[in-house]
Amino acid sequence: MRVLTAVVLLLALASPVAALAAGDEGAELKARTHFAAGEYKEALEIYARLYAETMHPTYLRNIARCHQNLGNPDKAISSFREYLRKARDLPPDQRAEIEGYIAEMEQLKQSKTAAPAPAAPPAAAPPAPEASPALVGPPTVTASGGHEDDGGPFYTRVWFWAVVAGVAAAGVATAFLLTRDSGPSAGNLGALDLRDNRP
Repeated sequence: MRVLTAVVLLLALASPVAALAAGDEGAELKARTHFAAGEYKEALEIYARLYAETMHPTYLRNIARCHQNLGNPDKAISSFREYLRKARDLPPDQRAEIEGYIAEMEQLKQSKTAAPAPAAPPAAAPPAPEASPALVGPPTVTASGGHEDDGGPFYTRVWFWAVVAGVAAAGVATAFLLTRDSGPSAGNLGALDLRDNRP
């Protein structure tokens, strides 16, 4: 009886832990999916929640990668450094990779501070006229090669319209030949005698 009670108690304790682990796996998959799709804000929210729940340092790395892709160098550097501090048993190649990310974010931070602020427009400057959209015409045939620009779509090419004209002409000729009256019909009832042969 005591063994049965112990087994039931262990199962009761294990099921919430298993459910929590399964929930974490689902959330982690969702975060990875957002990250792969370039939805870094959504991934960041999930990774931050997972780190708060588990305190696992790998989530700090993922949080830092999200900040890195969002262009937040300060937050990325902070998370990468915290990750290096907490994940002490990292292999040297992984530690070098994270330090490379930190150096990259330091450069981004310096380039943001070194970039001059955009100049404010003069207060009394007249508004610039609106630029009209560029008109796109048919391609031009050059005198040297006789070919149009190869960068345009196929329906702007001379050869395309030549083929269309040839197919249309062949269709008209075929229709004419098929509908042309070539004489009497194939069924022959014989000659009709229209004379008055009354007695």
